[in-house]
Amino acid sequence: MKRQLLIVDDEEDFLILLKKVISKECICDIALATSGSQALEMIKSLQPDVVLTDIKMPDIDGLELLKKISAFDSTITTVIMTGYGTIEIAVQALKNGAYDFHQKPFDNEKIIGSIHRALERTHLVRENKQLLRRLGKPPLKTNFIGQSKPIVHTVELLSRLATTCATVLIRGESGTGKEVAARAIHNMSNRSGKKMVTINCPALPEHILESELFGYVKGAFTGAETDKGGLFLEADGSTLLLDEIADIPVSVQTKLLRVLQEKEIQPLGQTKTIKVDVRVLASTNQNLEEKMARGEFREDLFYRLNVMPVTLPTLAEIAEDIPLLVHHFLQEFTLEYEREELEFTPEAMQFLMHKRWKGNVRQLRNTINRATLLCRDQFITPEDLMASVTFDHTQPEPVADCAFLSGNYKDAKEKTIQRFTTAYITQALQKNSGNVSSAAKQSGIDRQVFQRLMRRYSIISKDFRN
Repeated sequence: MKRQLLIVDDEEDFLILLKKVISKECICDIALATSGSQALEMIKSLQPDVVLTDIKMPDIDGLELLKKISAFDSTITTVIMTGYGTIEIAVQALKNGAYDFHQKPFDNEKIIGSIHRALERTHLVRENKQLLRRLGKPPLKTNFIGQSKPIVHTVELLSRLATTCATVLIRGESGTGKEVAARAIHNMSNRSGKKMVTINCPALPEHILESELFGYVKGAFTGAETDKGGLFLEADGSTLLLDEIADIPVSVQTKLLRVLQEKEIQPLGQTKTIKVDVRVLASTNQNLEEKMARGEFREDLFYRLNVMPVTLPTLAEIAEDIPLLVHHFLQEFTLEYEREELEFTPEAMQFLMHKRWKGNVRQLRNTINRATLLCRDQFITPEDLMASVTFDHTQPEPVADCAFLSGNYKDAKEKTIQRFTTAYITQALQKNSGNVSSAAKQSGIDRQVFQRLMRRYSIISKDFRN
């Protein structure tokens, strides 16, 4: 849905001119009102995101209009402009809740930048209110947080799979919640009365993994002084998750295939088999097709596991859920650290929305955890978050990390300059919502020089726009 700007001024020619100027830079619908009373009527029907209003008007002045707007809908962001501006009026307007103040004649780029930020502020405030209402609902059985289509589809799929006994292969990048998905299937199944058993396959050497899965009898090998049942026997009547199954050795894969086919295990050192009723779930972040082509993963085992495949979306694919996830994690960690007063600034939320999360939901959660613990103020800012993330193109590593300061002096110096410049230009663009002219002016750099630096370090302004 397109965002809505309402401009209020009693000079009609000025309104038309201002609309032309703003429409060139701001992607939003623009409505015009020539009086405060007309503006109030339009606000009730349009419910605009931002109101840009003059102060001196014949019927209702800008300060009075500001109060009425706040009373009607506190999420609407109001920006004041006047040709009769004084410090006293500016202070009063800001005290009454105005987001920004501009005196005529004003710089076009400044007013456009202010509107960009005001539109983003309204979007975040309204989204926050919706999120708080959603968070008041009972938690989902799946423990997945989100309203995006990929998440809704995933939850529905997990719900349907939970009612069956089919083997499920859960695939997805690191940090997408594969174990969460496995627990969701178990918790919604008729096996939920028993504890789900999980084994991290790559964490154990081959000989230990085999004995852990299938068990052994006394004397099966040196050190086997007693019988051991193994995880398949422990999970009898329940669910067993084979986490990161791509790393299971081929010899163990062969025995695992037999369990899936025959529903029975044969402990090490024992000739008899034991029937087990275990639902097997497997997860991996690797390309099993490539491993099969290299002979590192049995094709018949793959098809036994891939009866019901589930592929979890990356955080980039569910970016619209980031605010909901952020508030969920903030609620979790503020309770844990007894810091219930904490909240995010709109700029911090914008930072989180634009960040490239290579570690997906896990990385986002860890970032909120650290920021909640280390933030010294009531508000979490982008600076608090930047100390908590792994930097990439949009968030370069800080120069304080001196691991690269070795070898050739010239190369080390160039890397230092590159990291500093990339970080500085990135921050300037973030503060100005991707407006290059405003960022350059604020930085005290000529616009052409600023653009040249952007090209040199492959920084794109549209990555930082609303």
